Amino acid sequence: MTGARASIERQEDLSEALDTGGLRRRAITLAVILVIAGLVLLLAPGLGEVRDKLEGIDPAWVALGVGLEALSCASYVLMFRPIFCPRMSWKMSTQISLSETGVGALVPASGISGLALGAWILRQAGMPAEKIARRSVAFFLIKSSINFVLVAVLGFCLAFGLFGPDLSLWLTLFPAVMATLTIAAVLLTPHLGTGPDPRSYEGRTPRAVASARNALVTGAAEAVQIIRSGNWMPIAGSIGYYAWDNAVLWATFKAVGQEVPVSVVLLGYLIGQLGGLLPLPGGIGGIDGGLIGTLIVFGAPAAATATAVLAYRVIVFWLPLAAGAVAFVTLRRALRSVDSAGVCRAAVGAA
Repeated sequence: MTGARASIERQEDLSEALDTGGLRRRAITLAVILVIAGLVLLLAPGLGEVRDKLEGIDPAWVALGVGLEALSCASYVLMFRPIFCPRMSWKMSTQISLSETGVGALVPASGISGLALGAWILRQAGMPAEKIARRSVAFFLIKSSINFVLVAVLGFCLAFGLFGPDLSLWLTLFPAVMATLTIAAVLLTPHLGTGPDPRSYEGRTPRAVASARNALVTGAAEAVQIIRSGNWMPIAGSIGYYAWDNAVLWATFKAVGQEVPVSVVLLGYLIGQLGGLLPLPGGIGGIDGGLIGTLIVFGAPAAATATAVLAYRVIVFWLPLAAGAVAFVTLRRALRSVDSAGVCRAAVGAA
């Protein structure tokens, strides 16, 4: 009886998680924000140079940016399957991962919101909650690792004058040191060891803290193990996910006719993306402000930067959202099928 009740609760949870009503309301809210932002851009005084840049934008470079973002989404798919469910079909793993990118476009938060949707689906498929938590941490760390590695490498190279423009050590050496310390902390985390069983604690908050700690420790250990295993897909996927997305920003700078050193675009992108940690609708304000502010500090022209970032954000928002919406609809149909759900459970159970 208890097992049947738990199964029903899981199905209700999945229905709630896959309810399009909440996502539709969020999309409408975001559309209103975008309309207001567009009106401000078109009518506000002092933005004439930005409007001129937009009118003269090169559609060929914009089309290239769309193609580069498609490669970034494909890299996310490549990374997802071997970490979460190696034996699941490519079709279903693609549907889940693209659905995650779509939700991540609505609420970036460094991709955590998308991972949450994937966790609901995998839980319904029969994967134990502890395994989902562990592999979600591993996935997040592997996906984010390339960001910190590149900040460290580029920061040290710029600080020591190996290439790129002459910038302040606060803009080069300081980010490089902080990224290096973060990488070291992640590598040392598995040595902390797991704590007592969360069920031994009284109260919801202590149990949640203990579960989060254990998931972080075991997830970090699993991330290191995956990297050391030699499986090329997670590594190639994490590199491609950031590299192709970064290339979109480079293409939009080309589209507005502005030459910016590649080193500035790379480091400005990597640091500016931290604005995506804020759970704002579509990341509007967080990512945009972070990118524009960082790139200008690194020496990029203000009007060209604002225009390039705006074009970049349009591409990286609408393409993943559109692909994610299609994947989301087909995924819901697949999960309603008894046969598909059974295949999903078998694959996840064997993972």
